[in-house]
Amino acid sequence: MKSNTLKMCAECGTQYPENYTENSCIICEDERQSVPQSGQSWTTHEKLLEKHSVKINKINDNLYEFTVNPRFSIGQRALFIISENGNIMWDCIPLLDEGVIEFIKSKGGLKSIAISHPHYYSIMKMWAETFSCNILIHEKDQKWVMNGGNSVEYWTDDTKELWDSLRLHNIGGHFDGSSIIEIPWMSEKGTLLIGDTMYLSPSLKHFAVMRSYPNRIPLPLNEIRRIQGRFEDIPFDTIYGFYSYQNIEKNAKEILKDSFSRYQ
Repeated sequence: MKSNTLKMCAECGTQYPENYTENSCIICEDERQSVPQSGQSWTTHEKLLEKHSVKINKINDNLYEFTVNPRFSIGQRALFIISENGNIMWDCIPLLDEGVIEFIKSKGGLKSIAISHPHYYSIMKMWAETFSCNILIHEKDQKWVMNGGNSVEYWTDDTKELWDSLRLHNIGGHFDGSSIIEIPWMSEKGTLLIGDTMYLSPSLKHFAVMRSYPNRIPLPLNEIRRIQGRFEDIPFDTIYGFYSYQNIEKNAKEILKDSFSRYQ
């Protein structure tokens, strides 16, 4: 793996291209995120590798999670889906090391990376170039792509069919392009990986749908109702969110339905 000294926002993990000379991160300056009170700070992937590594955890035979250990920036996980006609990684983390590279190669490589929304773009270009794969991002979030390279493929419409019955769904809300991935065969009624298009409570009993979770900015009720309608025709009983604790492996649709009913 080549060393990489491109600057990376220490708060959100977004990596910027060499020709980016501003001392501000557009992701953190947006109202959905925030710049620390101590001010903008930067690091590099090379520096991060000195004290961090990628932790690999098995969820089931066809799903693994990757996290940065110890935690860095937002602390999200990427989810690695093993599928018959090509593996796909859902979302991205701001670290890539030899251990995870060898692990992915041992499982047949990586066909695509699909990302839920801009907070998890992180070092997606490095990942895509390492595995010679594309990056799937909804076109509504194109303006937030700072360092995608030639690997980014922008998709359109509400749904994109992939392979092995995998489907991307544009849900919106948190960002206009916020999306989820549907895996019909991973559980009895289907599994959704949602990033933080919705945010599962620590009690595992409620989903919140907001414009900004850290800044507590709500969405208008008509937007909540539109999002609710998007889930009515998607079959599922299992949901995995962006943090490692956010696993609902039964009755997920009922929990989501009850959560929407609380919005009056």
